[in-house]
Amino acid sequence: MFHYFNGTLAFCALNTAVVECAGVGYRLTISAMTLSRLAGREGTTVRLYAYLAVREDAVELYGFSSEEELEAYKMLIGVSGIGPKAALAILSLFTPEKLAQAIAEGDTRAISRAQGVGGKTAARVVLELKDKCGAFREEAGGEAGADDASASSFADGGAAEAAEVLAVLGYTRAEIASALKKADPTLDSGELVKFALKQLAPGR
Repeated sequence: MFHYFNGTLAFCALNTAVVECAGVGYRLTISAMTLSRLAGREGTTVRLYAYLAVREDAVELYGFSSEEELEAYKMLIGVSGIGPKAALAILSLFTPEKLAQAIAEGDTRAISRAQGVGGKTAARVVLELKDKCGAFREEAGGEAGADDASASSFADGGAAEAAEVLAVLGYTRAEIASALKKADPTLDSGELVKFALKQLAPGR
């Protein structure tokens, strides 16, 4: 229903942001990571990507500072035992890039540090998101030509797992192929993700 809200940031505090669009103030629940990017920007124009959660007892809007964070949120709430609050807690602890690294490395201890997320739930995040990553890659699609030509480089092993994690972050197959072709093929998937992210987002 909503993809993003582009308007004036009227209010921002704790886990809440209010964006005014055409005279209507939309209240969105946000992660600590998004809050840090909005701090001090009241009165300026911002864009928050949105997810509308409809439950029996409530209807709530969630806002994210980037499409990557929104997609990571959608992936997380698809994991058994992860609800909207737990997903937001994880994204308050990790950027999408850091979360992808934790998943690739199987770092359940780091994920379980998020409020309301125990060790067993963190393990499910790691286990279940591999399949979700593949589904996301199919939905995101790839560009013809260069993307198809590079498909064989992701056929198996750590490169395939790394490519799936990078796809979750919204990178195209062409971008992923360009980053991974420079990597040492003997690296495991976690190291490949780290290497690729340095190529794709050097400032992070």
